[in-house]
Amino acid sequence: MRRIGEGDPERIAELYAEPCDWKLDWPEAEHGRTATPWIRHRSTRPDAAAHYREIADHHVPEEVATEVERILIDGSDAVVLGEIRQTARPTGRAYRARFALHLTVEGGLVTRHHVYEDSLAVARAFEPEDR
Repeated sequence: MRRIGEGDPERIAELYAEPCDWKLDWPEAEHGRTATPWIRHRSTRPDAAAHYREIADHHVPEEVATEVERILIDGSDAVVLGEIRQTARPTGRAYRARFALHLTVEGGLVTRHHVYEDSLAVARAFEPEDR
């Protein structure tokens, strides 16, 4: 979590196994996907680095905050519960989204990265005004 907070995509990606089971729980329908390109399944370290770069590119850096409320650990699995507060760069709209992040760590590397978040809040923040 500390490395993610530091914001260096390449260093964050070093923490991921090859391959990594990476999923974001978003509806299969369009639901804001064109405006949120970082929201897709991934499996490699370069994919992981790209994810963090794409998030940074689409948000106002001075207006990003993550509150981790709880970390639950059971063996090699951890679940992080919290809330993100960000501002969409293209629209200038601020949003909040609750999340759960399920990580599995094996051999010191992340082998599973599953995110469950308020996808509607994120999609609405990136929606153009004319919709």
